[in-house]
Amino acid sequence: MAEQTIDPTLGPVLARVGDERAVLESFLDFHRSMVVRKVRGLSDDEAARRLVPSATTLAGLVKHLTLVERNWFPVLLAPEPGDVYLHSAQDAKASFTLDERDTVDGLVEAYERACDRSRAVVARFDLDHVVPHLQLGEVSVRWILVHLIEETARHAGHADILRELTDGSTGAL
Repeated sequence: MAEQTIDPTLGPVLARVGDERAVLESFLDFHRSMVVRKVRGLSDDEAARRLVPSATTLAGLVKHLTLVERNWFPVLLAPEPGDVYLHSAQDAKASFTLDERDTVDGLVEAYERACDRSRAVVARFDLDHVVPHLQLGEVSVRWILVHLIEETARHAGHADILRELTDGSTGAL
């Protein structure tokens, strides 16, 4: 009988009997990888093309999620000198805005670096660890992980639709 293999991007399947942290982190990593998959193979122009009435683009989604990663993990849990928590609607809108220096490769590299830093920071804290939050009062690491799963999954869905509109590609794999 041939041994079955599971695509490593299907972390949630691999963690199906894991502890809470393994499940949460695998779902977040799965959605992170889907966002990257949706921009891979596109030209800078294709990734920056507006296909919906809003300013949302594939490249803009990656840029926005890079800010989200930095904002919720390092800045909130382990801020370094100069780190500022961005929370206004203007900050969120600006995080989608591309400039002439933004390339698919550069945006993906920055996003992957931000995700790596997030993983390193969150690994230092228990799920029950609580930190102050400017708007919510306080949040636990567990809540932050669930929120980032929601945020990343929502934007991965947007990316899936935008990629389909770009070249017809669909699906997680």
